Amino acid sequence: MSESFANRSWFLSDETQTRAAGMALGHALVGCSSPKAMIVTLQGDLGAGKTTLVSALLHGMGHVGQVPSPTYTLIEPYELAGRNLFHLDLYRLTDPQQLEDLGWRDLLQPGAILFVEWPERVGGYLPTADLSVRLDYPDGLTSGRQLVLKTNSESLQRLVDSLSF
Repeated sequence: MSESFANRSWFLSDETQTRAAGMALGHALVGCSSPKAMIVTLQGDLGAGKTTLVSALLHGMGHVGQVPSPTYTLIEPYELAGRNLFHLDLYRLTDPQQLEDLGWRDLLQPGAILFVEWPERVGGYLPTADLSVRLDYPDGLTSGRQLVLKTNSESLQRLVDSLSF
């Protein structure tokens, strides 16, 4: 039997709130352990704030310094809170096979977290996300973003439900 978990949604009025949301999520993920790698996907239009959110998230997990966008490197590795983290930007991929060519399966280490922007670019090559993040422009508004988090586990649902920013 498959359980259903509710999406959780917030309106983020500006970049400051986007960063606050990322920091809160990062703090929460520090205490989240998993015997397998965790996949966190990020979707939204160009400029919606995916990289900004991941940058703040990494800072919330303890990273100090700049967080470069992986737009051209495709993968940026980090070691924080005793675990390996990988920020992937798949926007430039034109064929799902290119993900295999990057050796992404080598990143699926126990306890690792993969933050994957543009997962739709690789079709079904990625496993189901443990946490899906979506940033959208709300209908009719010229500023702000709608942040939607969706999980597929009870423990991550509790983590999402506990977020405040």
